[in-house]
Amino acid sequence: MSTPATLSPPRASEIDDVADVLVIGGGPAGAWAALGAAASGARGVVLVDKGYCGTSGATAPANTGAWYVTPDGDARERAIESRYARSGGLAHREWMARVLDATWTQINQLAAWGYPFPVDDCGLQYRANLRGPDYMYFLRRQLRRAGVRILDHAPALELLASDGVVAGAQGYSRQEDAAWRIRAGAVVLASGGCAFLSKALGCDVNTGDGYLMAAEVGAELSGMEFSAQYGISPAYASVTKGLPYFWATFTTESGEPIDSRGNRMLAVARALRRGPVYAVLDRAGPEIQRWLRDGQPNCFLPHDRLGIDPFKQRFPVTLRAEGTVRGSGGIRVVDEECATSVPGLYAAGDAASRELIVGASSGGGSPNAAWAISSGTWAGHAAARFAAGLGDRAAARAVRAAGTVGLRPSGTPGGLDAGEVIGLVQQEMLPLDKNLFRQGHQLAASVERLEGAWRDASARLRAAGVAQVRAREAAALLATARFCYRSALVRAESRGLHQRTDLPDTDPEQAHHLTTGGLSSVWVEPRRHPLGPSHRPSNRGDLA
Repeated sequence: MSTPATLSPPRASEIDDVADVLVIGGGPAGAWAALGAAASGARGVVLVDKGYCGTSGATAPANTGAWYVTPDGDARERAIESRYARSGGLAHREWMARVLDATWTQINQLAAWGYPFPVDDCGLQYRANLRGPDYMYFLRRQLRRAGVRILDHAPALELLASDGVVAGAQGYSRQEDAAWRIRAGAVVLASGGCAFLSKALGCDVNTGDGYLMAAEVGAELSGMEFSAQYGISPAYASVTKGLPYFWATFTTESGEPIDSRGNRMLAVARALRRGPVYAVLDRAGPEIQRWLRDGQPNCFLPHDRLGIDPFKQRFPVTLRAEGTVRGSGGIRVVDEECATSVPGLYAAGDAASRELIVGASSGGGSPNAAWAISSGTWAGHAAARFAAGLGDRAAARAVRAAGTVGLRPSGTPGGLDAGEVIGLVQQEMLPLDKNLFRQGHQLAASVERLEGAWRDASARLRAAGVAQVRAREAAALLATARFCYRSALVRAESRGLHQRTDLPDTDPEQAHHLTTGGLSSVWVEPRRHPLGPSHRPSNRGDLA
């Protein structure tokens, strides 16, 4: 593995800047982190987005619920117990309460800022739902008003570090066709999860970039085995919103009904192993049909374009991998401010592990939306305080680039295309028989192939200019797959999203979290509480 590189002086065409706080990712978590940092007095806040902040990512094209629960009466307690019951015993009630408190406060703040929540017949706002396009457009406007500098179409490629402390990042601006470098007092990774380029709507930017960057500076991840989440989608579309299928009847190609009671996704998955599966939303009455079309309009566009009435005509469905976007694994936070195990680095949203509030179950929908709001706000406030503690020293520090695979090969570069690496990862991570219906021998075989690909990519994968973006995405997908399957091998049981067909029972002795990290050699270890101290030796020595 190559060592982190000393920075060369910037060229005239490059963007070279200094900020108190740098936020990587322009989805809800990134927006709330930047707003939190600005509200905490950060003198300069910069947000970089792989796409256009406000339209890219999984939330922008969605209509998502929010875990917005009144503090009156016992509503909070009932919400917590309901969610805990699905967590496989791995969620933490005190964290659920913190998230509910923060979400309540910040969504009310949205209303105070003038966000256009829908109004019912009594004139009361309904605040438990956020319409993605409106929500993200509104947050972008708030970022501008707060003085946050936004760099659109400027994917981050690697972190910068100084004496074991994260000190900024650098990447590539597609708009400027030039590299950018931002030295910062603190960095918030809000780069989203990883859906392995499955074509799930809004997820092509979610390639696990933050996981790779965090691991390169020695940060740890947790819950990566809880990544086998798939969404039901029309076979001819990318929309994986699950709500309409609440009123669906599923059948085989011959018309035989499929029992979808309980876990619909698993029922469809089992049927797909035998042949094509069809759905029709025939259990939705006229009022529900109007409500669905009003609330989930993007779900019906693919049908309308083909002239299909999904309430009367059956249509073919498939499953698209949603990975950690709707799973629960991610970068491990070590305190209540969403700090990682590396000083100066914070994590928020889908980039961070959501085990604290959903355990082994899916965070998809309202819990993830609430986590993005709360963790983003906490991380932004904390990053601003960390940067303030450095003062003028932050800009004066000597920094080194931490990026490795795809940027600085350890061998003779060439002959390995990023597309080859991505294709290999997808062969291991997308098929239902490998990722959803897991078996020990299959996991071991996948790990062996992924490890061989990592060694090859470490030695030969490299690109220049804008092509570096794809090379780093390939490296991030590969690193994420290794974390997922290494963790899945260690968890020798079935729990939540992690289902082992060879070990179908849940083992009470494994009611612990699995932490993972490392790149040249991936390690996995159990931890009773995800915020507990790590017993692994530090691997941040190269950053000094």
